[in-house]
Amino acid sequence: MGKIQLTIDNKIVEVEQGTTILKAARQAGIEIPTLCHMELHNMNIENKPGGCRICVVEVEGRRNLAPSCITEASPGMVIKTRNIRVLNARKTVLKLIASDHPFDCLVCAKSGDCELQSLAIQFGIRDIPYQGEKSTYRKDLSPSIIRDVDKCVMCRRCEMMCNEVQTVGALSAVNRGFMSVVAPAFEMDLEKSPCTYCGQCVSVCPTGALTEVDNTSQVLRTLSDPTKTVIVQTAPSVRAALGEEFGLEPGTLVTGKMVAALKELGFKYVFDTDFAADLTIIEEGTELLSRLKGHLNGDKNVKLPILTSCCPGWVNFFEHNFPDLLDVPSTAKSPQQMFGAIAKTYFADKIGVNRKDLVVVSIMPCLAKKYECQRDEFKVDGNPDVDFSISTRELAHFIKQANIDFLNLPDEEFDAPLGESTGAGVIFGNTGGVIEAACRTAYELFTGKSLEKVEFHQLRGIDGIRSATIDFDGLPVNIGIAHGLGNARKLLNEVRAGRSKYHAIEIMACPGGCIGGGGQPFHHGHSEILKARAGAIYSEDERKTLRKSHENPYIIKLYKDFLGEPGGHKAHSLLHTHYYDKSVEVTIEH
Repeated sequence: MGKIQLTIDNKIVEVEQGTTILKAARQAGIEIPTLCHMELHNMNIENKPGGCRICVVEVEGRRNLAPSCITEASPGMVIKTRNIRVLNARKTVLKLIASDHPFDCLVCAKSGDCELQSLAIQFGIRDIPYQGEKSTYRKDLSPSIIRDVDKCVMCRRCEMMCNEVQTVGALSAVNRGFMSVVAPAFEMDLEKSPCTYCGQCVSVCPTGALTEVDNTSQVLRTLSDPTKTVIVQTAPSVRAALGEEFGLEPGTLVTGKMVAALKELGFKYVFDTDFAADLTIIEEGTELLSRLKGHLNGDKNVKLPILTSCCPGWVNFFEHNFPDLLDVPSTAKSPQQMFGAIAKTYFADKIGVNRKDLVVVSIMPCLAKKYECQRDEFKVDGNPDVDFSISTRELAHFIKQANIDFLNLPDEEFDAPLGESTGAGVIFGNTGGVIEAACRTAYELFTGKSLEKVEFHQLRGIDGIRSATIDFDGLPVNIGIAHGLGNARKLLNEVRAGRSKYHAIEIMACPGGCIGGGGQPFHHGHSEILKARAGAIYSEDERKTLRKSHENPYIIKLYKDFLGEPGGHKAHSLLHTHYYDKSVEVTIEH
């Protein structure tokens, strides 16, 4: 498109034609504050409604101040970003926004991470002269996400994420004028909407309008109950991101310190969800091989491609949007739920504890896990397999509340037997990791040959949709991978239309996979942070002695002593599930 030159704060800047003033300033190292604007670098998506007016600048020759996030730079433009007129305008706008905002920062879940709060500090706002009627809405409580719309500043970031990135369509602007708000259609509850609880709206919300349901107080009460044995499982991607909450660089592995902190908090046993990831591979891999063999034998009833089922946000998505394909995904439970089922049967018997007295807590990067563990099919006589799920952010807050010096903790090991895992289990946290782990095992079980090189680099990457063909000793197996629900929709539409070329498809709801989950430390769309977390997970895999799920000796013993054959009656009853058509629910509500 060609280059243009303009002057920003007396600095000559050269940018591509079509660049906004905001981007031009940032390229020149000049920071302009924003509230509604957000750029998701990992997806090349930009939210720029231009509504908040925090980013206004003065353009020579224009009477009014210009919102820099939506105003294109033009040749010869002369711009002032920090003169008195601009600073006064921004401060006035901030005061007007704050005048319709609750003053409960002390108890707000987003306090310390709130962008409105940070701007108020930056601009030295100490009084709000504008008094009048305030917008007041009911609080919406769902199993995973809390909507406190009194704190909404109409930045519409959540709407962009829900509609453009995830294509879920649960959130949009409703009403007009003073009563306008971002909400589900007809202002229905999130729980009755198509919301998948992926939590990406929470990740991008600049205030406390969208936050996770915090379960730490319930966990604390349970830990103080002497009649309960409380155990904890930790998801693979948590160890690659938790350190960020304590000032460490993205991609710093804190596995040993995380284990030590959990023991300090009072958990009786600290286990690894990676163990259950290995277990998932055995069950899901068995299912994949069964379908492949049926397909090769000409069985027309075999459903291909098989879809991974580890991600509850993705499961919720296809239940709402693709109920005609409910027999296509693997019936294997997620690792979180497999762990709970084994913990409350096999492990409870092993330590002589009644199921109802064993409390299973999970540490997850995902807000949908809070919803998943409450699903009725994952309960026995009303007692859930997993009692509470808390996010990576919640765990960090929990550690800080307990005044634990996290950075100086010694490294400790997970407990046996449910804490032992292979490298295949840990890569579950990355997009492409589940299907790579499955290929490591499926290849050996299908061919009877040893897989010497376990890394399938063709399955790795950050592109939203990827494909690869894996050679199973003469049998080409076509693999599809998608992360982000908008990308998942594209692959599912191909399956629905009968045009899919794949034998197996891995889908993760969140951009980047679990490393970019809605419960992880806020990364604000920076792809470098996601890449650093992914690198940490792959490095942990490389350090493992065992890197194939079927080689885990504790998994082998579990089948020998308790489960029987993979895919057998007992394994199926404990480790598999079924899905529901949820499209009817949404139709009725509409």
